[in-house]
Amino acid sequence: MKAIIYCRVSTTKETQETSLARQEEELLRLAEDYGFEVMSIIKEQASGYDLERDGILELLELIKDKSVSAVLIQDETRLGRGNAKVAILHCILKENVKLYSISHSGELQLSESDSMVLQIVSMVEEYQRKIHNIKIKRGMKRAVEHGYKPQRNLKNQGEHSGRERKDMPIAEIVRLRNNGLTFAEIAATLKGFGYNVSKATVNRRYLEYIETDEE
Repeated sequence: MKAIIYCRVSTTKETQETSLARQEEELLRLAEDYGFEVMSIIKEQASGYDLERDGILELLELIKDKSVSAVLIQDETRLGRGNAKVAILHCILKENVKLYSISHSGELQLSESDSMVLQIVSMVEEYQRKIHNIKIKRGMKRAVEHGYKPQRNLKNQGEHSGRERKDMPIAEIVRLRNNGLTFAEIAATLKGFGYNVSKATVNRRYLEYIETDEE
């Protein structure tokens, strides 16, 4: 099993370098005790309240590798302080990566308050996803009710063919806008039909069309 070691001290004072070296040494022993193969060792000197840290951003990128099973830390405060700590814990745990700490001599045991906050954050994310999907379905339904025919933008639908789409169906955007749909609803509708567009892009293309038409 692969693991990443993360060490942090809060200041750039030279005296803190000793602490970094000690953290690394102790975490290497912890990795050996649990049979982890250390994939990477990250060390940085930065405030735990700061999210914009090269080391923590590198860590969050590395754990996307499905072969990484664990992150080894001295204790949870090494990841961050305050809200930053909760945000980073959430990012790590939702990747199904376990945390091991020296302070717990093994797998990290979250406090009751941290566990409660992380549970709330997960619930909020889940409901955000549900709301997003509902908006897409609602936008698609309204578009079809107003005459949008997505099959017009599909061709080569034979037995061995794939789906080809226009990059941006400007005429449909204009028509849906004229039928009362908001830019957000139009964007959600187009996403539902396979167009990777944002509300801002739809808005911009619509304004470009209007300006061109006026000229």
